[in-house]
Amino acid sequence: MEAVNGSDFGEVLEQCPPGLLLPFLEESNWRVSVRATLYIMGLLYCFLGIAIVADVFMGAIEIITSKTRKVYLASNTQGQDSEVVEVRIWNDTVANLTLMALGSSAPEILLSCIEIIGKNFEAGELGPGTIVGSAAFNLLIISAVCVGGIPEGETRSIRMIKVFGVTTVFSLLAYIWLLVVVAITSPGEVAVWEAVVTFMLFPLLVIVAFATDRGFICGVTREPGQKQIELEQPDGDKMISKRGFFKNGVLEKDALVAFVKEVKKYPGLSDEDAALLAAQKLVESQPHSKMWYRIGAVRNLSGGRKTQLKLTKKLKEVYDTINEHPEAPNLGPVPETDMSNAIIEFHATTCAVAENIGKFPITISRHGNIEETAKVRIESIDGTATEIEDYIPVDQIITFEPKELQKKVEIEIVDDNQWEPDEEFFLKLSLIPSEDNTNVQLGHMSIMEITILNDDEPGVLSFSKRGILVQESIGMARIPVVRTGGADGEVSVKWRTKDKSAFSGKDFIGGEGILTFQHTETERILEIPIIDDMEPEKDEHFEVELFEPMGGAKLGNIARLAVTITNDDAYNSITDHLMKMTNANMDAMRTHQDTWACQMRDAMNVNGGDLENATNIDYLMHFLTFGWKVIFSFIPPPSLLGGWPCFFVSLAMIGVITAVVGDLASIFGCLVGLEDSVTAITLVAMGTSLPDTFASKAAAVQEKHADNAIGNITGSNSVNVFLGLGLPWLMAALYHAANGTVFKVPSAGLGFSVVIYTAVALMAILLLMLRRQLSIFGKAELGGPFWPRVFSVCCLVGLWFLYVTLSSLQAYNIIKVHF
Repeated sequence: MEAVNGSDFGEVLEQCPPGLLLPFLEESNWRVSVRATLYIMGLLYCFLGIAIVADVFMGAIEIITSKTRKVYLASNTQGQDSEVVEVRIWNDTVANLTLMALGSSAPEILLSCIEIIGKNFEAGELGPGTIVGSAAFNLLIISAVCVGGIPEGETRSIRMIKVFGVTTVFSLLAYIWLLVVVAITSPGEVAVWEAVVTFMLFPLLVIVAFATDRGFICGVTREPGQKQIELEQPDGDKMISKRGFFKNGVLEKDALVAFVKEVKKYPGLSDEDAALLAAQKLVESQPHSKMWYRIGAVRNLSGGRKTQLKLTKKLKEVYDTINEHPEAPNLGPVPETDMSNAIIEFHATTCAVAENIGKFPITISRHGNIEETAKVRIESIDGTATEIEDYIPVDQIITFEPKELQKKVEIEIVDDNQWEPDEEFFLKLSLIPSEDNTNVQLGHMSIMEITILNDDEPGVLSFSKRGILVQESIGMARIPVVRTGGADGEVSVKWRTKDKSAFSGKDFIGGEGILTFQHTETERILEIPIIDDMEPEKDEHFEVELFEPMGGAKLGNIARLAVTITNDDAYNSITDHLMKMTNANMDAMRTHQDTWACQMRDAMNVNGGDLENATNIDYLMHFLTFGWKVIFSFIPPPSLLGGWPCFFVSLAMIGVITAVVGDLASIFGCLVGLEDSVTAITLVAMGTSLPDTFASKAAAVQEKHADNAIGNITGSNSVNVFLGLGLPWLMAALYHAANGTVFKVPSAGLGFSVVIYTAVALMAILLLMLRRQLSIFGKAELGGPFWPRVFSVCCLVGLWFLYVTLSSLQAYNIIKVHF
């Protein structure tokens, strides 16, 4: 294709040849600048369309690959029924290298096929260039983003390293074979047998990778009599246990109750908050594929329905604390506090201070084991109040010496002499991992909320509500007492329990005492032990009364609270309600919808209808992508007929948009003077790989291993060659053989690009392997110490620029090569 040239960019000197579908109108008399602007905007818009329809396509793939079959396992205990498990029919490795690889590589593969067909089965530069350019972008840029995107101090390693090794070898073999075909065995042409071999390397890759995954190659064979079916095999078929947290896709009640009980130990959280946190925990506890992260990335990019819940800052802090806490790590039973450990927590969960207070102390308490030195970190986190502007940030290590029960930490508030509404920020305790600090754990009050207000009164003391409901087996009723209307000075209030239908000593352990609020504290928790007598009873209740406030405080309107102890039947209605709310939150994060109506509703509404959590960017991107969303909402839902109608219809739509992309890229390159090969390795490769970049970054941050981030890059690159070049070459070679002609493929440009890519790919893989072995990099492919991580990122990005630069110089004959 000849480019438009001349000093006046607005004057057409050369006529760009038409593409397969474009142009729709007669454009030859338009200014080149106008045409180039329209074509680049159209190209970017089509990239968005491909990303969105690929979201639907991958929803179908998820349905297809998630099919299961029931397997019955004999029980070891005589008289018990056989255990039933559901086994996924698709092996993870096979699914990743076939349907999932097709999902992420469909645009590149279809572009190569469409270009061949559109040129009457003659070779073009756009398809092969995109294949090699995407491989370079995936291996170098996506790896660089993942290496640098890990939070500081963390690392991620590839878990299925054997499968990664197989796909890496095949990816290098693919491009070496490509060079052999175009430059050695039959320079400038592709014979039928060469096309057949190229295509057949794809099933060979799948077979070898599957055999390696199952341990048949480079693995340990199974012992005689070893159980052939394992629950949650790390490198094999994933199995869904009926003993786990789900049954037929529904959350188990006991697991939910255990988690909610742990959540409710943090004051101020409602049932809705607990259900939201439970749904988030369930989503994170499930295994996710690269496809799930890609769908999430595309929806974030297009303002669509999110695959993860949006938590408020306070809920996020509580959730992070629960995850760090030794209690309830996987929605399992909550262990009792280990009194052999030092238990460290704040004295209160909230406090309020006047803006002009300057500096004030907060108290951190220790109980349990007080015989040893214990350390925790305290740090501040912005809420509506921001550091520097409203308060001085805190980040320090607190050390408790033996026998020391309390530590004071000074907090400083900034008085800016401007009126502002009440604002809040948070203090958070976290553990310090070290060999001499192992017997330390956080208490329930590991997050403190500090409210900045304009009030210096002692305050009003009262209960936050008139009654609470607790289960008989709860162990401890936690009753919040709040201080409103001021928080100046130390105040106290007496409390006592009063028997009603529940009796002290039989149903609960009552008594009386004094509850003290230190200066600035605004909430304290009163704990009343509940006795579980394991006998069926009607609901019983007792009362707790506040009286005789001291220190200038006053009693509020709610000075008496009723505690109702429910039996299990009454409590079931509460847990059923929590189950419904949790499942509703789970449904909101599904990657696909079951009906056309639901698909259209999601397409018509920003953020899938969740307007409360929609951002300005969501509204903007929803407006820009609205047309695509409405069109693709007519694709059959993935739940219809096992996902196959959705699979083929969405694949056809990807093909149509890809054909338009090919024309847009080719004509745009002609208008601005870019060779097809340069356009392919830059604009088209980056445009089709951008969703994978965001998906890999998200997987790198959220996953414990690097497999979903970079582990399948080499496999995807192999599939690109074997299908993206093998399939169109096979069609073209057979067509020419039938017509007695030869299928010619220019060897200079493609051969040189393959040589450069193979060289930089070898260096990139060597760098990743060195990162895995050397302690200076943290012995992991991703993350690690700051400067070695920066060095790795610079190396990978530099290799990509080297590849693009050398390939572009060759395309313009500045570098001359002969194959």
